[in-house]
Amino acid sequence: MSDENRTPCQLYLISPLEVGGDFPERLARALDAGPVAAFQFRIKGVDEHEAVRLAEPLQAICAARDVAFIVNDSISLAKRLGADGVHLGQDDGDVKDARERLGRDVQIGVTCHASRHLAMEAGEAGADYVAFGAFFPTTTKDTEHRAELDTLTWWQGIFELPCVAIGGITPDNCRPLVEAGADFLAVSSAVWSGDEAEAVRAFAKAMA
Repeated sequence: MSDENRTPCQLYLISPLEVGGDFPERLARALDAGPVAAFQFRIKGVDEHEAVRLAEPLQAICAARDVAFIVNDSISLAKRLGADGVHLGQDDGDVKDARERLGRDVQIGVTCHASRHLAMEAGEAGADYVAFGAFFPTTTKDTEHRAELDTLTWWQGIFELPCVAIGGITPDNCRPLVEAGADFLAVSSAVWSGDEAEAVRAFAKAMA
């Protein structure tokens, strides 16, 4: 695919694990600071009832700004919320099951680590996007897999399915990922560990 036909790389925000308290206000600030394509709701260790309670105000903030609301890991939570999408790790269920339960219009993403094979399998199963990473050391989660820039370029050259780069991405190191062919940059701590609005503006400038 030629560069002229490619949509510019976009920001994909991932929530911190703590999304109570003043987090809804922080999310609104971040989304108002610059273009964000999607927000992933990622929490651990709470039951679905509590997850719904935490998710609903965030989902409304995203809906008001036309930002896709993606649920991490849980097909059942995505269905219950009527989310725009679900992001599946390698152990979180399969794409075909998610498609059957969530319908045709829901975005399904799959973590593919550094594996071209897993990405091709996800595409064949009907995923809407694949995520490669980690590209840099990250504090958000333990990383066993380190992806290389040429994986993005290879994917972009062969497949039309969008690819997401994830893992330790900051405004200072993101430019090579954009140039290598990432359609989206998935970021978490680089935004939430400081001034979220300033960080989103810095990403927008670095990605342009």
